[in-house]
Amino acid sequence: MLHQRLVFISLFIFLLIITSCQSETSSKTEGEDINEVDKKEEVLQLPDNVLQKGDKNDEILSLQHHMIQLGYPIEATGRYDENTTWAITDFQLHEDLTATGIYEEETKEAIQEAIDDQKTIETGKHLPQPTNDDPSVIENPYEVLALVNKEHTLPEDYVPHDLVIPDVRFPFTEDLPKKQLREIAAEALEELFAAGDEAGMDLFAVSGYRSYERQDAIFAANVDEHGEEAANTFSAKPGESEHQSGLTMDITSPEVDYDLTTEFGETEEGKWVKEHASDFGFIIRYPEEKEDITEYQYEPWHLRYVGKKAAKEIMKNDLTLEEYLEVQ
Repeated sequence: MLHQRLVFISLFIFLLIITSCQSETSSKTEGEDINEVDKKEEVLQLPDNVLQKGDKNDEILSLQHHMIQLGYPIEATGRYDENTTWAITDFQLHEDLTATGIYEEETKEAIQEAIDDQKTIETGKHLPQPTNDDPSVIENPYEVLALVNKEHTLPEDYVPHDLVIPDVRFPFTEDLPKKQLREIAAEALEELFAAGDEAGMDLFAVSGYRSYERQDAIFAANVDEHGEEAANTFSAKPGESEHQSGLTMDITSPEVDYDLTTEFGETEEGKWVKEHASDFGFIIRYPEEKEDITEYQYEPWHLRYVGKKAAKEIMKNDLTLEEYLEVQ
């Protein structure tokens, strides 16, 4: 009898141990499942940081998954590539946002709202997906990091839709098209000039947006006067000019009689602009001793808007836009 009781007690204890182990395993599995769900939810959160062409990290994966969810035919590569830049730009145009190709807070909020509302996005309606059929023609002229040079040209019919006249000084009073900039660049130029005023700088804007046709006329006149080879070192052919992008403004000062001259770089204004342009998203597009890369002469007056993130890296490391984009 005692033997039977001992066997029963041993069996009971064994069953308790088995049940406890199963419960522990079940709880562990449940916990792991919950953690996996948490991880997935974390991955699928829209990034909080500013992201742009060339960036590569897990945040890009999350952003790409969201764009795929909206219907954009891109791959989740973890790299802010050309197709991701296209998707962001097309979405910005669809939502009437400032089209830059850069992901920032305003774009984040619009993407989240579109997903929450289960919006239907007609992808490519405002900007066709890049095909690379002709790599010499820029397929996304809206992005602020678009490389415009002798090898990469703007479409003949491209006219920025958000041109405005910045509230800055000009050495002339007529409301000419060359007073205009794209809105995002105009606002940045106003901030740069305001900071210059506080620092005692006497800056003037001279020439911003130029149409394809206007650039054609300017280049032809320079060829007539200097010959095509010489003209092509300081004047762009139509389509090759950054001025058509609406992201460029030539600036000057009274000290050089409002001229566009390399002497501007030696003035107090020129030195101040070189030091502080990137604080407002601008770069000196054609820097000194980089003529072999840019294929244009040194132009300390030529400001190009690329956004603060890129501008700071370009100016800090003494790069051209070509060099910056090459390593992205």
